[in-house]
Amino acid sequence: MHDILTDDTSRWRAVENRIIHILERYGYREIRFPVVEKTELFKRSIGEATDIVSKEMYSFTDQGDDSLTLRPEGTAGCVRAVLQNSLLQQNALRLWYMGPMFRREQPQKGRTRQFHQVGVEVFGLEGPDIDAEIILLSARIWRDLGVPGLVLQLNTLGTSVARQNYRRVLVDYFTANQDQLDADSRNRLQNNPLRILDSKNPAMQELIGNAPVMTDHLDPESSAHFSALQALLTGADIKFVVNPRLVRGLDYYNKTVFEWSTDRLGAQGTICAGGRYDGLVEHFGGKPTPAIGFALGLERLVELVGVVATHADGPDVYFIVAGEHAVAAGISLAERIRDQLPVRVVLHCGGGSFKSQFKKADKSGARLALILGEAEVKQEMIAIKPLRQDAPQVEVGWDGLIPALQLALGL
Repeated sequence: MHDILTDDTSRWRAVENRIIHILERYGYREIRFPVVEKTELFKRSIGEATDIVSKEMYSFTDQGDDSLTLRPEGTAGCVRAVLQNSLLQQNALRLWYMGPMFRREQPQKGRTRQFHQVGVEVFGLEGPDIDAEIILLSARIWRDLGVPGLVLQLNTLGTSVARQNYRRVLVDYFTANQDQLDADSRNRLQNNPLRILDSKNPAMQELIGNAPVMTDHLDPESSAHFSALQALLTGADIKFVVNPRLVRGLDYYNKTVFEWSTDRLGAQGTICAGGRYDGLVEHFGGKPTPAIGFALGLERLVELVGVVATHADGPDVYFIVAGEHAVAAGISLAERIRDQLPVRVVLHCGGGSFKSQFKKADKSGARLALILGEAEVKQEMIAIKPLRQDAPQVEVGWDGLIPALQLALGL
C-alpha cells in the first residue's frame, strides 16, 4: 500500500477529472458506497473458490462478531447498493464510481494491495448495443488521455446454462490430462476449472491450447449476441481480437467479457476489464436484471499518461434510434459528435418505440433530441428537435449534422 504524494496527485486528479468528464458526456451518474461490506457479499458474488475470496481478501471480525471485508472490487457493492435503495425502479441505470479496493496480492509494478479503480455499471439493458457503448466509452478514455497501443480482447462465456455445460466439458478434458496440471490447476479442477485456461505456467500452454473452447459450446442466444456485438464494434471502427481463453476471474460473468491490455507495463498489462453479469441481481434477491460493467485500474493508467487538461459539461443531446440499421448508424453518428464537439451525448439503448424514447429524452433534461429511424438512414438524414424551447424540428443531412448542432447549441 502506497502514499500518493503531492508531486503525483495533480497528475492523478487530471486523469480522474478527464475520465469523469467522459463518463458524464455519455450520461453516466456517480454512485458512492462503503469501502467495508459484509464478507458474505463477496463470497456469494465473486465465488468462494476464486483466488480473490480464498487467498486475497482483507477480512476481519468486528466487535459485534460480524465478518467484514475491505472491498476487493466494486461490482458486488454496487449491486447491493442498487438493490437496498430500490434504484432498479428507475429502469435502466448507467452508473460509475471511483475509489480504493484491497487485495492481498504479491506486489508488482502497477499492482498494489490498496489500488484504485474507476468502475462503470449498467443495469436493465440486455442488448449488444449497450455492450458496444461501454467498450466505445472505454476506447474514448484511451484516446482522450493519449494512451496508444492498447489491445482489446473479446470473448463470450454464454448463458449460465451454457457455461455450466462447458464447465463439465473442461472438467472431463483436464481430468483426462490431470498428470500435466500444476498444483494450482489441480485445486481449481473441480471448483473453478475455467480459471485453468488463464494459467501462465509455460509447461501447461500446449495443454491449454488444445482444450475445448467456449465458442464451440455456445447457446444460440449468446452466439447471436456476440456476433451482433462484433458487428457493432467493427462498424464503429473499434479493432479487437477474439480470445477464446479469456474467462475473467470472477464467477458472476456471463456472455460478453473483455479486456484492454498493453505491453508497456510488464506482466501486469491489463488496464481495463469487464463483462456481463446478468444473473447477479437476481442472485442477491432482486428481479431478473441484465447488467454489464467494467473497471479500470488507475495506478496502471496514470503510469501511461502525462498531465492532461480537464473540463466539464452538462447534458446536451439525447439520441433517439429505432430499427436495426438506425442503431448501428446512431452509434457511429454519436461518436462523430463526441469527436468533434464538446457536448454530452446520451445514446438511447435497449430499443423501444419513438414515443417511449421521446419520454426518456425529455426526462433526461437534454436540450436537443436527435431522431434517427430506418427511413432517415436510407436517406442519410437526421431530425433535430429542440426540447427546451418552442422551435420547429428540422432535418439535416448527416454531413450537415455538426454545423447544425453548433448553431442549435450556440457553440
